[in-house]
This record gives sequence, structure tokens and C-alpha cells, in this order.
Amino acid sequence: ENKILVAQSPLLIVANKTATLVCNYTYNGTGKEFRASLHKGTDSAVEVCFISWNTTKNSSNSNKEFNCQGIHDKDKVIFNLWNMSASQTDIYFCKIEAMYPPPYVYNEKSNGTVIHVKVFFVLFLKETPIQTQEPQSAIPLWIMVALTGVLAFYSMLITAVFINYWQKSKKNMYHQSDYMNMTPRHPPYQKNKGYPSYAPTRDYTAYRS
Repeated sequence: ENKILVAQSPLLIVANKTATLVCNYTYNGTGKEFRASLHKGTDSAVEVCFISWNTTKNSSNSNKEFNCQGIHDKDKVIFNLWNMSASQTDIYFCKIEAMYPPPYVYNEKSNGTVIHVKVFFVLFLKETPIQTQEPQSAIPLWIMVALTGVLAFYSMLITAVFINYWQKSKKNMYHQSDYMNMTPRHPPYQKNKGYPSYAPTRDYTAYRS
């Protein structure tokens, strides 16, 4: 009885958008023309790509939504996929068919291979010079608060000294005006300095007789 058996790895992690899925198969028939295809989804509804070969030539084709190429190598078929996206993460099945001569035979559905596509978001800076800044000495917040407090204290102290000095100067001016010398002075035309300006002049004619 002609029979085709297929073995696949259960999981394939894709980190660089490129995957290589190997479909190992065994066939005990006498077929000369074969077709191998890769299908996506639990129901194998989407054919990703396929390859056909016989004793003289090989041919391969891919779905327009995928970048895929199949290679036949003895008892295995290698499917190479590239530029994969995260949306293409799914389970994939290999299908091997013996096309000619009759009878037509294909493998039973295998357990499939889960291809997990990881996408890394990398920011590339092209032709943008990297500007390096000199390390700035960061002043702690408590030092700034302390300096502000010291400056405020000195400002208040200077203001208090200035107000005290101004009040003392004003007080001295009042004292000087209160204790002025009130002694009457002689006018410059009086010759007799022994009498005050308000003393009457003595009449010496009364003593002549």
C-alpha cells in the first residue's frame, strides 16, 4: 500500500522575520512526480507556497501575501519564509502528494508547526548626529533651600540694622534741637560787655552836684 508520512517540528520561533520549516516525509510507493505545499491555519485554508518536482525538473510558486520558497532535498522539503509579520503567526501544515503515476496519494494531516513571529520595534537614527551634553552638576534641593534661607536671613538682618541706625540718627537730631543754647548774646554794637543788653544805661549827671 502506497503511503506518505510527514513529520514536522511542533514550534518555530521567528525573531528576525525569517523562518525555515523542514517537512520530513517517507514514501514507499513508485511515484515519479510529486507536489509539496505549505498551508496556514487550523483548517489549512491558505496555501502559502508549493513546489513540484519530478526526475528532470523542479518548479516553485508562492502566495502573493507571503515571501516563500520551497526546496526539495531527498526525503524532505524545506520551506523558507522571509519578511514575516506578526499577523502571520499561526499553525502551518506540510502536504506531500504523489501526483504520477497513479494511484494519487497524499499524507494524512500532521500535527503541524506553530510559527511564532516576534516583532521588535527598533528605532534607527539615520544621518542624525548624536549630541552629547556635558554632565551638569546637579545641586540638591536641600542645598538650594538652605542657601535661599541664608540669603533671606542676611537681607532681613541688614534691613533691621539700617532701620535701627536711621531711628538713632533721627533721635539725635531731635535732642540737638531741644537743648540749644538759649543764652542771649550781645549785639556787635554794644561796647560794655559787663551788662546784658536789656540793662538800662546809668545816668552819671546826677552825681556831679
